[in-house]
Amino acid sequence: MTARKYAIGSDANARAMEAVKGRSLWDDARRRLFRNKAAVTGMIILAVMVLAALIGPYLLPNDYSHLNRDNVWASPGEAGFVLGTDSLGRDLLARLLIGLRVSLAVGVVATAVSLVIGVIWGAVAGYAGGKVDELMMRFVDVLYSLPFIFFVILLMVTFGRSFILIFAAIGAVEWLTMARIVRGQTMSLKQKEFVEAARAAGLGPMAIIARHIVPNLLGPVVVYVTLTIPTVILVESFLSFLGMGVQEPLTSLGTLISQGARDMEIAWWSLVFPAGAMILTLMSFNFIGDGLRDAIDPKDR
Repeated sequence: MTARKYAIGSDANARAMEAVKGRSLWDDARRRLFRNKAAVTGMIILAVMVLAALIGPYLLPNDYSHLNRDNVWASPGEAGFVLGTDSLGRDLLARLLIGLRVSLAVGVVATAVSLVIGVIWGAVAGYAGGKVDELMMRFVDVLYSLPFIFFVILLMVTFGRSFILIFAAIGAVEWLTMARIVRGQTMSLKQKEFVEAARAAGLGPMAIIARHIVPNLLGPVVVYVTLTIPTVILVESFLSFLGMGVQEPLTSLGTLISQGARDMEIAWWSLVFPAGAMILTLMSFNFIGDGLRDAIDPKDR
């Protein structure tokens, strides 16, 4: 009887400890995110596409740059080509997977560049305030006034065309919006009690920014990042469509769509499949971004 009472008491204590411990805000956000069917669907589709882009080209018998003059504009399924071939007889599936890999790489790397620059710039400007904030944000306004295409053309004329330059050009422009968002959030956070306590404890400005301001910016920053990646992919595709992006024999979704638009009357598959991959990628990122926004701050719904 005593053992039974002890067991019942232990279970009650365990439940009480669990109730006291509770769940963190990030645990609640994760639960809300995984209850969002659109966001979960987007994550699954995106995961499949990323795995296909990383592993798929190594599993195909044809290289993305291999020319096959005997199978020019082969239709899907003809001569063993799942998605057909292009005007030079190259395997469209292999080129689509490589193009997806390149577009995703440009989106992720350029967004990472804009994230680092934008968060540092916006946090310092928002926390410093006064003339420092005024000077830093006027510099942002000057860069905003420059046409993006003019900026990219200027870089390419100066340094030449390269794959790395596309990362630099896009990342060097996309951080401007990130800086403004972070600045506004920082100006609100620096008035909070925990920042005042950190100042009273003797922490310097950079330590407060790194330890207290930036960690509390993760919510809106993460949401904005998921919405920036598809924007960057669209920008790279636009540049490639104009012939200023990725150069042959390498390809991207924008390059494939440009070639498909030119050949669509002869080979419809050269446009439909790359455009479909682009739509799926952008929709997946947008679903994930909307899901994260609702999960982190459900009051915004």
